[in-house]
Amino acid sequence: MAWIFYGLLSAVFLGLYDLFKKYAVDGNAVLPVIFYSTVASALVWLPFWIISRVSPAVVADTLLYVAPMSPLDHARLLLKATIVASSWVFTYFAIKHLPISLAGPIRATGPLWTLVGALLLFSERPGTWQWVGIGMTLIGFAMLSRAGRLEGIHFAKDRWIIYMVAGTVMGSVSTLYDKYLLNTLHIPVAAVQCWFSIYLVLVFAPLAYGWWRRWWPRATFHWRWSIPLIGLALLAGDYAYFTALADPHAMIAVLACLRRGSTLIAFAGGIILFREANGWKKIPALTAILLGITIIVVG
Repeated sequence: MAWIFYGLLSAVFLGLYDLFKKYAVDGNAVLPVIFYSTVASALVWLPFWIISRVSPAVVADTLLYVAPMSPLDHARLLLKATIVASSWVFTYFAIKHLPISLAGPIRATGPLWTLVGALLLFSERPGTWQWVGIGMTLIGFAMLSRAGRLEGIHFAKDRWIIYMVAGTVMGSVSTLYDKYLLNTLHIPVAAVQCWFSIYLVLVFAPLAYGWWRRWWPRATFHWRWSIPLIGLALLAGDYAYFTALADPHAMIAVLACLRRGSTLIAFAGGIILFREANGWKKIPALTAILLGITIIVVG
């Protein structure tokens, strides 16, 4: 059952990823934070790309071998980087201005939007239990909205809530696109991760340059060691997840639920580390959302 361990390990790293993001952008300029964290991810993959070209036997038959790709596949991964960049801009700004005990549960609704996208794009049809899960998730979302009002945050009007929802929806678009890249086109996982990380740097570089040149009013940037840890935690979480998937006994539905456990880590961190107000009052909403998502995935 090693795949369960790797699934839990992935959830831990993804929870740390959310906490590192919150600490890095709290009172800080967002765009440089995103740019430097993506540079950290790209620097991790760059040596493996070089080894894959110079001495492929060293990493052959491992998840670290970066296979060659066609120019068209490179263009597809550039599109993926653009989609993810859009999602990150929304979510990073939202996390900067929202309590993570609110932002985390909203982010956890990602599988709901993925299911909606699969319904529209792949003609998938939810079963009875999935409809129950959808209803439970929406009830949890409504409960979270009520809890947010205790902090003066109105979901229908708050700019950062809208940003968080938009970033979550864009993240679901990326998930659906991943399904196309990995399952339909069969592009190797390492190639997707490597070039996606590199292209993210290229996508964010003009924005980072514009920030540096003061093309628009912007906040002051403060270097924090949590910034490169953002990229490293994400890479570690994804690597643990793909390692779990490589096990022939792994059950994808169970892994998807285990990865949602990252929300619990981020939620607890928001209450304990950031001393967020009314955190405990959001637990019923978080429980309903996670239960709904679990039913959607397993059902």
